Amino acid sequence: MSFFSILIFSFLLISGFISCKKDSVSDTVILTFTSWRTDDLERMNRINALFTQMHPNIQINFQPIDTEAYDSIALDRLKDGAGADIIFLRSYDKGRKFYDNGYLYDLTNVIPNLVSFNPMVVNAWSTKQGITYGLPSVGVTHGIYYQKALFAKYNIQKPTNWNEFIAACETLLKGGETVFAQGTLDSWTLYEIAFSGLGANFYGGEAARQALMSGTKKLTDPNFLAAFSAVNSLKKYLPEGYQTLGYEAMKQLFASGKAAMFLGGSWEISTFEDLGADSSVIGWFAPPVATQGDKLQYCFHVDAGIGINKNSKNMEAAIEYIKWLSGSQYAQALMDELPGFFSYTPGTLTLNNPLAQEMYGASLTANLTVRTMCERLSAREPSGSTLMGIALNGMMNGDYTAETAASYVQTQLDTWYKP
Repeated sequence: MSFFSILIFSFLLISGFISCKKDSVSDTVILTFTSWRTDDLERMNRINALFTQMHPNIQINFQPIDTEAYDSIALDRLKDGAGADIIFLRSYDKGRKFYDNGYLYDLTNVIPNLVSFNPMVVNAWSTKQGITYGLPSVGVTHGIYYQKALFAKYNIQKPTNWNEFIAACETLLKGGETVFAQGTLDSWTLYEIAFSGLGANFYGGEAARQALMSGTKKLTDPNFLAAFSAVNSLKKYLPEGYQTLGYEAMKQLFASGKAAMFLGGSWEISTFEDLGADSSVIGWFAPPVATQGDKLQYCFHVDAGIGINKNSKNMEAAIEYIKWLSGSQYAQALMDELPGFFSYTPGTLTLNNPLAQEMYGASLTANLTVRTMCERLSAREPSGSTLMGIALNGMMNGDYTAETAASYVQTQLDTWYKP
């Protein structure tokens, strides 16, 4: 190198144009984290800030996708090589698609305390060969929110059985109230919440779900028809124009106090709080049993696992993050920030939200189940979940009876599902 070149190099080095050490900004790893929970942005940012405090060189960019489009968009991005580093996974069939397509990292030997998790929960994100591709994160429950002021106005006690439930609906309807803040525009709510939540007490919960998968029961059997009929009987209590009422509008309608009840999930607690309807305004009760004295068949769904993109360019940081997600600090922060998301992390955790406490309390004396079509019955197309949405939407809009709705789903499933 000439003397002149040495002078130029020295000038650039002193001036900061050349550095012998990486800039601190360039050392920072940014992990993208995708989810179907668009309502959770601020809360998840607060949770992830706890991780960054411990790992200042790793930042988490939480990027949620619209609920209904989540799976297709997330899969397309992975296919195009633009997928997130960290991926929220639905349980069983829907989450399994991500693994079967070769997009998920094997977490079997990554999750530090995997052997301490409930095996039934681990199964929702594992293969038959014992490979775990998703960290079991949270479960959610299904039930009915209600406006305390309206129940007090009409002297309605929380219903425990179907007759009491319908009597409450009739009282509210005769009083000129909008009984339910439900619509049929987003049909997934009819299947995931109305049928899987309310219907479980009619079709027989987990035992019936297992029988459906084994082929010893059909959706056209009397117990499942009773579940379809129960959901159908609520049609008269829906608001005017319910056919065009979507999920977001449903939540707004209920939170504003303009509807007496909302068939919903535990995950909506924080959403209602953000809309000004906390436990001082709204209450909750479990899905009413079919007949007084029946044991509650309670849909406590294995909702979300968390996986790592197999092709992540930040694998070391992603593994560090997934280890933190498996621990108690994340679990407690999640349940504090997002009450109604019940962590599967082993250990002693505290429920601080009154509504969440009540929802979890109901599980302690109930027979637990999960959503009807989530396991095996939605592994191929047309999936059971999609078919149920179509059938229930058609039923509530008057295109199907309970019998023809059930027959439609069963006939379509029979084209590919072989127990």
